[in-house]
Amino acid sequence: MKYSCFEELPVWQDAIELAVKIFELTARPEFQHQFRLKDQIESAGISVSNNIAEGFERGTTKETLTVLYISKGSSGEVRSLTHVLEQIPKFHGSVGLILEIRNSATSISRQLRGWCSSLQVTELRGQRYVVKQNSAQSEI
Repeated sequence: MKYSCFEELPVWQDAIELAVKIFELTARPEFQHQFRLKDQIESAGISVSNNIAEGFERGTTKETLTVLYISKGSSGEVRSLTHVLEQIPKFHGSVGLILEIRNSATSISRQLRGWCSSLQVTELRGQRYVVKQNSAQSEI
């Protein structure tokens, strides 16, 4: 399936839902006075969707892959942080949401891995090259 904008991508939509869940979690009282931990998980969560969007908008397949791997890394960071939170007694009351966040991040990582794998074997070099090729053909 061909997508015309990043907002149509199921993985981007999932990443937005992940960020919303993270903000729901960090709004809970357990995060009061947990500034670094709160900032870390929120930043990683936002990075997932933002890098998917940036990757989609890039002009070459190589650039897209680079940014998608950054998004995948941020998804891993979210998963790692959920493991930390799960071990801290203060957060035991939020374990259901923590596990939901981890499962979402795992799903997003799998989707990104699949997308990256397909981009690595494509002969397309990216939109920037398609535009150049079409311009050259129209001059003929």
